[in-house]
Amino acid sequence: MPRQQLRTPSTSIDLSQHFRMVDALPQQVSSQTLFQNDAGLQIEVGSGKGLFLLTASGEQPDQNFLGIEIAHKYAKHAATKLKNAGRTNAIMASGDALPIFEKQIADESLAAVHVYFPDPWWKKKHKKRRVLNEAFLRSASRTLAPGGRFYFWTDVLDYFESTLELMAMVVPELGPPLPDVASEAEHDLDYRTHFERRSRKNEIPVYRVHFDKPS
Repeated sequence: MPRQQLRTPSTSIDLSQHFRMVDALPQQVSSQTLFQNDAGLQIEVGSGKGLFLLTASGEQPDQNFLGIEIAHKYAKHAATKLKNAGRTNAIMASGDALPIFEKQIADESLAAVHVYFPDPWWKKKHKKRRVLNEAFLRSASRTLAPGGRFYFWTDVLDYFESTLELMAMVVPELGPPLPDVASEAEHDLDYRTHFERRSRKNEIPVYRVHFDKPS
């Protein structure tokens, strides 16, 4: 299902504390360079409208969050939500996440990596564009701290199964996939992401796992 059109964010809103282009991120991406503290840093790849980032940064004030979203308008929309909520521990960045993971994040420095409902790129010739490719998975594993967690949720069974097979081959050090169990939603925003809400309301199965990097 295509994303709904968003209104262009107001240019009068000061997003300087909540929005970056990936090219403007620090050469070394860390809690210290982004937030000037040593709290754990969690990164979400493909933040969409920013529901997870908004919720998680509110529920975990002792953690820092960086969301990376390739669609510029969605990244700004998510940053506006963070700004309006007064979040001081979350930043949105617009652009490609892979170069950041490959070149700008230190080994064993992240508390968690989150990938929820990534674009499945349905056509066979386009599947090479999937974000959960070998290069990204190796970089995600390298940057996760011991005890860090990698989350992957999707409503596309083929993507789920092929990704688990790929991870078993290229990042076996992350261990086996562990099931994530969703609780009953208590209100209309009580979902991990907007895509999860859409899938569950339409009774579409959601496949959820996480990996815990051994300490």
